[in-house]
Formats: sequence, structure tokens, C-alpha cells
Amino acid sequence: MNEYVPFQTPNLVWDSSIAIYLFLLGISSGSLLLAVLYKRSRNLEKPSESWIIRSAAVLAPGTVVIGLLLLIFHLARPWTFWFLMFNYQLNSVMSWGVILFQVYMAVVLLWLAIIFKNELATLLDKSLPKLKFVISWIGIAERFTNLIEISLLFLAVALGAYTGFLLSALVSYPMLNNPVLPALFLASGTSSGIAALLACILLIGKLSSHSDEVGFVHKFEIPVVVAEIFCFICFFAGLYFGGGQKLVSMNNALSGFWGSIFWFGVILLGVAIPLFGNLFAGEKLKHNKGFMLLLSASTLIGVLCLRYFILYAGQMTIA
Repeated sequence: MNEYVPFQTPNLVWDSSIAIYLFLLGISSGSLLLAVLYKRSRNLEKPSESWIIRSAAVLAPGTVVIGLLLLIFHLARPWTFWFLMFNYQLNSVMSWGVILFQVYMAVVLLWLAIIFKNELATLLDKSLPKLKFVISWIGIAERFTNLIEISLLFLAVALGAYTGFLLSALVSYPMLNNPVLPALFLASGTSSGIAALLACILLIGKLSSHSDEVGFVHKFEIPVVVAEIFCFICFFAGLYFGGGQKLVSMNNALSGFWGSIFWFGVILLGVAIPLFGNLFAGEKLKHNKGFMLLLSASTLIGVLCLRYFILYAGQMTIA
């Protein structure tokens, strides 16, 4: 096996900026998915007062904006990004991603405008009274809230899966050209969204660990981690039984520096600690804020390690 220098893999196409970008999109997708599901499962009189929705209102669009800024400044000519944003090439997975982001952001902002309509009306009344007509437009859109939320669920899933499709389009790399990658990134992205939401509602919202909102988010942790484990099994089984360069790519990825990142960062921090912590901790410990924040931090670090592992280890072996 060839020796590789971490972060300087031969034939490197995409670097750490892409890993962080994929990590941020996963948080956006996962947090929005949970927020919409929470709103639809509860008859909230004032959804704008829910800390799940408030947190997602910052996380969902905010992480996408930060991720896109990373990509823009990663370009050789950042000032050309406007051309890339509006010059669609439907045979390019990147162009489909741009279209998805634009639709996703538009629908997210519309949904948030509906939820925070009263707060927005107060703000406009004080600061920009000439724009108060916008509130009547939001009122019209409010009639279609159900359709908007169903669309958001679809778009959140699509965004989470797209992060995997983006890498699987690199057909020259046998480890990345894997049909399980979108499902794996969707599951792990949802895990990161859950962890980010828990951290926000516990730290910023200062909610009780026994509150309904914490309980709602908490109940998704184990099923999502189990789904993630299943995706890992399918992902590596495909490489193992694929033989040839697929098997070589798996052996290269699970050895050396990136092998250590996978076993200690991805599996131990991202999967084992959150799973066993939720399964075997006593009830008192499970509802301890510090313990829940520790598991959330472990999950976020693990998901970030996964993005780095897939990106860099996946580019170590070419077809």
C-alpha cells in the first residue's frame, strides 16, 4: 500500500473547505427536519415561542449561508460566484445543487416569515412602516402553510441526501462512487442536526432536560444512530464485495491516519458514545444537562470527522 500524507492526498480534487461545507449542510437539513416535524406534531398556539423552531430559524438558513460563503471564497475567482449561481447546467450535479439551495432557502425563509409574522409586523411598524404591505403577502402565503411544510420536509431530505450525491458524482474514486453515500450523509446529517438543536435549546433556551421539546428531539437520537450504523454496513459491504479498486480503496481508507480518524473519531465519538450513552445511562444521568451536552458534542465531532474521512480517504484511491 502507498504511503499517504494526511490532507495532501495525491489526486486531491476537493479539500477541507468542502468537508466543512458538507458538515454545515447536514446541520441545516437535520435541524429543519426536526423543527417542521415538531411543529406538525404539536398544536402550538405560538410556534414562534418554541425553542426548537427558534433554533432551527438560525441553524437552517445560517449554516447554508456560511457554507456557501466558504465555497465562494474557495473559488479561484470569488467574484464570479454570481455567474455560477444563475447559469444553470442541468447535466451538472453542482448546478442541481445550486437550484436546490435556492429553492430550499426561499421556502425556509417563507416558512419562517409565516411563523414570525407578528414579530415581523412589530419590527416593520417601528422601523420600516413603508414595508408593512409585506405582512399582507405573508398572510396570503399562510393559507398554504401545510403545503409549504410538506415541501420543506422533502427539501430537507433532498438537501441531506444531496451532500452524498455531490461526492458520489466523482466517478474516478471507487470509494466515493457509492450509491449508499447519500443515505449515509442524510442519516449522519440528521444526527448533527439533532445534536445542534439539543445544544441550542439547552444552552440558549435554558429549557429543562425534562421539557417536551428536549424529549421530542431526544427520542430521535437512537433510531437515527441505528440507521447510520446500517448505512455504514451497507457502504463498506459494497466496497468489500465490489472487489478490485473498491476493495483497495476500503483497505487504504481504514489504514493509517484516516483509519484512526474513522475508528476513533467517527465510530467511537460519533456512534458508540452517543448510542451507548443513550441506551445504558441511568434515567437521572440521561436527563443531566451536562451529560446531554457531552453526547451532543461527541456527535457533532463524530459527524465532522466522518465528512473529513469520506472526503480525504475517498480520494486516496482512483479507479
